Amino acid sequence: QSQQLTVELQSQQKELQQTNEELGTKARQLAEQNAEVERKNREVEQARRALEEQAAELALTSKFKSEFLANMSHELRTPLNSVLILGQQLADNSTGNLTAKQVEFARNIHSSGSDLLNLITDILDLTKIESGTVTVEAEEIDFTSLRDSVERNFRHFADSKNLPFNIDFSPQLPQKITTDSKRLQQILKNLLSNAFKFTSAGQVAVKVKVAEAGWTPGHSMLSRARTVVEFAISDTGIGIAPEKQKLIFEAFQQADAGTSRKYGGTGLGLSISRELAALLGGEIRLNSVLGQGSTFTLFLPLEYIEQTSDRLRAAAPAGAVPMRMPAMREETIADDRDQIQPGDRSLLIVEDDPHYARVLLGLARDKGFKGLVATRGATALTLARQYQPTAITLDIFLPDMLGWTVLNNLKLSPATRHIPVQIISVDEERSHALARGAFSSTAKPATTEGLDVCFDRITKFLEPHTKRLLVVEDNAIESQSIVALLSHDDIEIATAATGAEAMDKLLDRPFDCCVLDLRLPDMSGFELLEKVQGEPSLREIPIVVFTGKDLTAEEDQQLRKVAKSVLVKDVQSPERLFDETALFLHRVVADLPPSQQKMLDRLHASSEVLRDKTVLVVDDDARNIFALTTMLENVEMKVVSATNGRQAIEMVQGQPDIGVVLMDIMMPEMDGYQTMQEIRRDARFSALPILALTAKAMKGDREKCLAAGASDYIAKPVNTNELLSLLRVWLYR
Repeated sequence: QSQQLTVELQSQQKELQQTNEELGTKARQLAEQNAEVERKNREVEQARRALEEQAAELALTSKFKSEFLANMSHELRTPLNSVLILGQQLADNSTGNLTAKQVEFARNIHSSGSDLLNLITDILDLTKIESGTVTVEAEEIDFTSLRDSVERNFRHFADSKNLPFNIDFSPQLPQKITTDSKRLQQILKNLLSNAFKFTSAGQVAVKVKVAEAGWTPGHSMLSRARTVVEFAISDTGIGIAPEKQKLIFEAFQQADAGTSRKYGGTGLGLSISRELAALLGGEIRLNSVLGQGSTFTLFLPLEYIEQTSDRLRAAAPAGAVPMRMPAMREETIADDRDQIQPGDRSLLIVEDDPHYARVLLGLARDKGFKGLVATRGATALTLARQYQPTAITLDIFLPDMLGWTVLNNLKLSPATRHIPVQIISVDEERSHALARGAFSSTAKPATTEGLDVCFDRITKFLEPHTKRLLVVEDNAIESQSIVALLSHDDIEIATAATGAEAMDKLLDRPFDCCVLDLRLPDMSGFELLEKVQGEPSLREIPIVVFTGKDLTAEEDQQLRKVAKSVLVKDVQSPERLFDETALFLHRVVADLPPSQQKMLDRLHASSEVLRDKTVLVVDDDARNIFALTTMLENVEMKVVSATNGRQAIEMVQGQPDIGVVLMDIMMPEMDGYQTMQEIRRDARFSALPILALTAKAMKGDREKCLAAGASDYIAKPVNTNELLSLLRVWLYR
């Protein structure tokens, strides 16, 4: 029995040993598995870190690429600025001393420079599209005007190549399409330019109609649209081989590539067009046969649908560059523009905050106005010209331009200068607003009661009444000549020969404007101005100081001091006197006699406002200074220059006759932003017009310029006419 127990114990011991060995093996296997899992975790962590580093590197590379392109744009545009300005100056041949051949050379220089500028713009466009910083500004476009634009822009191409050019807009088309006009025109221009470039015989045709099919099945934007419009651009040119039909939509790719290619270009046009089509909610399809021609068809929804980033990705064709940001556009507020009839009281509300705009629109309707709403300055100017509103409320800080620029443009145009403008803004610069022709200015009220006061002021201003003008002049002959110059049946003119008589008349009855000579028998004009300043009820009467003599520095300073609380304008010619009083009396130019209309035309259309004005050009590139100086001296402006910010500040402080500054942004040591901020720190230069010139032309440049103290902004290369127009706006008053 003991022997049997021993055998059993030995057997159990063996089993235990075997179990222990198995457990040991399993433990080793588990340890190995744990080690393997840990190793894999480390690998995953390393891979994750590597991905994060790569993402950071990509973000940095993208940032560097954008900065590089912006800087390259500056480096390329700066010399181009000189080429274009001087080429234009030579081509104009204002002195008449160039031969016809030399003028032709100059035109070719300018034309080649313009082509180079277009290439730079294409590269920047593609960068902006890739980074998702292109914004969509949707508006209604009349198909008739679109047809006229295509005809106007491309008929000469067809004539120069002796090609038939057929434009067919279907009669079944609706009247309008809602999309971004600028982007649509850019796509059509790219497609038509290609059609003409690659066609030497046959024809080019544009056919626009309502589409029933043809776009990619399931295209999210087009499938959701109630109506789709197709723009088909056909040519009988070289055609595109099947294997290259996808390739040509990629950036920097061309069907006609290689060193022996026949046709020029960067190969960016189609890539940009495809991305813009996706941005507008549409797409471009291609049908082509090698040697027979091509048809590019753009499909767009009749009504632009604002897209989220997810929709953008879904809408873009396969292989498209992904959009990293949702497209932004001007918010459309349902106003009364479709219900406005001739004779209706209408109010144009210019306000970039859509919530505040809706509040103003509701109040306007309550007060009996039909409302128009614009959230951008450019839209406001278009609506003002188109609808001729009864009055306008204007915010100063708008996304595309300052409200001051909108006000200046309204008051420079004979068609809109009579429309009363009420400034409603967080920027309460009353005297600045009134001097530029606004009838009133108020800080943006936080309550409906405050807004009620604004609307009551507008309503009262619009009540039919003959505008009244007081002429304060002790010389009877001079007084009669001023009355003769200004009088017409739309205003009533009273006269006063002394300061005391003027005060009596001003306090007795309301006047809309006053003309004042500074030399009076009983008191000086300055004393009269101080008395007006002491009467709160008289402070908003615009006073135009009409004096034949140059004011001394002391008198000028005295006048400026009073002008902070009383609106005072100093004019020294009969034309300017007529112009300023017409502005403050809100006279309708079309209703004035032809002789008075001609006087205003002469003053506004000519470069009279620029003559003998001193402009400071600040630029670190001597070629730019030379080019701008040549152009500005041609309109008889006096030009002084500075090559850096510090020098510019010293010149502004030391030369009181500087009337406007052209400020380059990209300068070494002290850039244009810092220079403008430094100039604005001195209260004496708070109203000095400073126009920023920048070649970077990237998103946010305008906002940065305005925030730094610029009055306005213009991109390089400078368009001569645009710059002169901007100078007229800012020097006019």
